[in-house]
Amino acid sequence: MSNTVLHIENVSKRYILNQKGSSNDDLRDTITRMTSKVLKPSQSKIDKEEFWALRDINMEVKQGDRLGLVGANGAGKSTLLKVLSQITQPTSGIVKVKGRMASLLEVGTGFHPELTGRENIFLNGAILGMQKSEIIKHFDAIVDFAGIAKFIDTPVKRYSSGMYVRLGFAIAAHLEPEILVVDEVLAVGDADFQKKSIGKMRDVSNSGRTLIFVSHNLTAVQGLCNKGAYLRSGELIKYGKIDEVVNEYVKNVSKFQLTQNWNDIDTAPGNESIRIKSINLIPKNDLLQDNFDTRTAFEISFEYWNLVPNSELNVSIFLYAMTGECIFNVGDEAKVYQKGIIKSSCQIPGDFLNDGSYYISIMIVRDRIAPVYFFEDALAFDILDYRDGTDWYGKWPGSIRPKMIVVNSIQKELL
Repeated sequence: MSNTVLHIENVSKRYILNQKGSSNDDLRDTITRMTSKVLKPSQSKIDKEEFWALRDINMEVKQGDRLGLVGANGAGKSTLLKVLSQITQPTSGIVKVKGRMASLLEVGTGFHPELTGRENIFLNGAILGMQKSEIIKHFDAIVDFAGIAKFIDTPVKRYSSGMYVRLGFAIAAHLEPEILVVDEVLAVGDADFQKKSIGKMRDVSNSGRTLIFVSHNLTAVQGLCNKGAYLRSGELIKYGKIDEVVNEYVKNVSKFQLTQNWNDIDTAPGNESIRIKSINLIPKNDLLQDNFDTRTAFEISFEYWNLVPNSELNVSIFLYAMTGECIFNVGDEAKVYQKGIIKSSCQIPGDFLNDGSYYISIMIVRDRIAPVYFFEDALAFDILDYRDGTDWYGKWPGSIRPKMIVVNSIQKELL
């Protein structure tokens, strides 16, 4: 027990929607509700509704463990990290932390927007309880890792989201906490930064410190972590060896969902700018088959309501393997649309994808750069294996399996 750095016992977190406030709120939630009360006092009459983000979570994390949290959006992963980081208090249960913890949870968390990058490095170090001399020792390495030397004396409110995350991760990883908590750092940043981040997290673990890592990229989670926790609807489904946990998660989420349709614009997913009308996966082959296999060609068909006139919009379609690996991202040309229904489609050829499980996400972008709505995990499907005229039945590596011909010829015979 002496090497246990994180003890989580019967931890639950309840939010009460439309409440006046409670001792379990974080400061931001309390201020928001107080402001709403002043502006809209009649809201206090709205019925309260309970939402349990976590229910009876039990785990013990040992020193040097690399724990990966997996689960769909809304499973409770981020809430659990906030509870562990003491950003919000649990409704019930016990959390015991041994050692200093550094957390990178959201873009900009822990930064003062008016302070420069330099000033925020020292501020974060002080919050972690470090002496100024310790921060100075790591300062150059932090700046170099984040790649922001030219902007170190610029207020961070002028930083891009990528710069925010690079600096936040560099601070958290280099100031030598006993426990490093990282939420979706791989979702922002280029390939070079992602590679450096994985390497740094591995260095943290190899030095005997503990890592808690959340990512939708299951390949990265499996490659980095030795322990895993699978959350679903606030409950801990499985905790143990990372490969067993990931397999359980993939088995549960690998379900067919080939079509979604909404006829009522008021209840359709979206926002004040767009609403989703339909998204469908349509097989195009003239094959007598009940399932998709590696031969199957199909079309992704997508319709949405544009609610803002004179909007320059384009659609990006993302295809992911169930491991979180992005197979491709394709988009149409940006065009100016009036209010109405817009349809987009994408043709996927047969003999392209390998057998496995896949899912599709859709992003609608305005003015070429501003995301309007991200429809995550919109469809899910399986591709089955198909072999014809071959004696080899092993697993083909990778997520794509294009049908290509290799031509051989004898250039010269040796006698």
